[in-house]
Amino acid sequence: MFSVFLTQYQGIFIGPVAKLLGLILNALYEFLSLFNVTNAALCIVLFTFIVKSLMIPLTIKQQKFSKVSSAMSPELMKIQQKYKGKKDEASMKKQQLETQAVYQKYGSNPTAGCLPLLITLPIIFALYRVVYNIPAYVNDVHALYASVANGIQDTNGYASIMKDFASQVHVKISGNLQTNNIIDILSKFNANEWDKLVDKFPQLADVIHTNSNHIIHINKFLFGLNIADVPGFTFPGIIIPILAAAFQFLQTKFMPATANMDENSTAASTMKTMNTVMPIMSGVMCLAMPVGIGVYWITGSVFQIIQQIAINRYLDKIDVNDLIKINVEKSKKRNEKLGIDPNKQLEELAKKQTKSIHTSVNQKSTSTSNKSNEPSNYQKSDVSYKSGSIAANANLLKNRNNSDKGDK
Repeated sequence: MFSVFLTQYQGIFIGPVAKLLGLILNALYEFLSLFNVTNAALCIVLFTFIVKSLMIPLTIKQQKFSKVSSAMSPELMKIQQKYKGKKDEASMKKQQLETQAVYQKYGSNPTAGCLPLLITLPIIFALYRVVYNIPAYVNDVHALYASVANGIQDTNGYASIMKDFASQVHVKISGNLQTNNIIDILSKFNANEWDKLVDKFPQLADVIHTNSNHIIHINKFLFGLNIADVPGFTFPGIIIPILAAAFQFLQTKFMPATANMDENSTAASTMKTMNTVMPIMSGVMCLAMPVGIGVYWITGSVFQIIQQIAINRYLDKIDVNDLIKINVEKSKKRNEKLGIDPNKQLEELAKKQTKSIHTSVNQKSTSTSNKSNEPSNYQKSDVSYKSGSIAANANLLKNRNNSDKGDK
């Protein structure tokens, strides 16, 4: 049975997600134990792959939205340029209507790309919390630390000694030391600190040696690294920050956002800077964080590179017009369920806008105003528009603009 430990992260939003992911990690560790494989680093690698695989549908949804966004972006840019510098209420309302018409045309909405991100961010942060504090979520590993912690608590004067260790490994302790607080401290120990612990508690030498040897074995990684150690600038630890930065930099090369941007735009310049700075920051952060976090970042980047290559090939086979048709159909069905008539909404918004514009009264404007109250099929040049359609409402406003003397 999975127990709730004080060492688990207790955040309101991230905490429950971390506990759920902790169940997955604990089950994975126990499954590997059946084959006498007890290695936390391997668990981190497999755990990262499993959780990120579960997030693939959200990733695909986000990138489908990006593909549609790239198709409608030119139209949105034209609208922004059309109303650039116009801050009056009438112009702002017209810009809102025309923008809404574009989103309706493509069956999308401004918040569609935010939902997958809002779902994935808590998962990413929770992943970090679980990987950072494995003893809090894996029962067998917790038991090894608990054996040492219980022995320490039975020793006089243990509190001051453990608080000194806490400051050395940068663990904050508030109030009285509980068993799980001691486990928090012990979980950050490397081989040298375990030896120091024996010097401070010689009567517990056998217990400490037996359990610490198991813990060190569990925490072993490639090149003789320990996932609890901080790599720093020494070899082979320095390999972890270098790999973390290198794989994240490689990951940015497969991101679809960079391919859809105008290279001369401010957004493209900002994205290019971020793609250069973020991998460097990841490498620097890995220098000061446990190797286990570096393993998690490297694994995540490798997975996302493979995933992005597969998604790019999948999306390349899908015509953007097909995506737009699907989006429009889904939007219509969603609106029908909610009892919303999109064309009616645009028409009512158009009426409110035209009423707010102070114009001189003349025969032409009166005629146009009557049309705004009761939209009908009409023809401009050689193009006809259906009553109540997006195009009809947009052109209705365009005619109103031409007759409006105070719109500039």
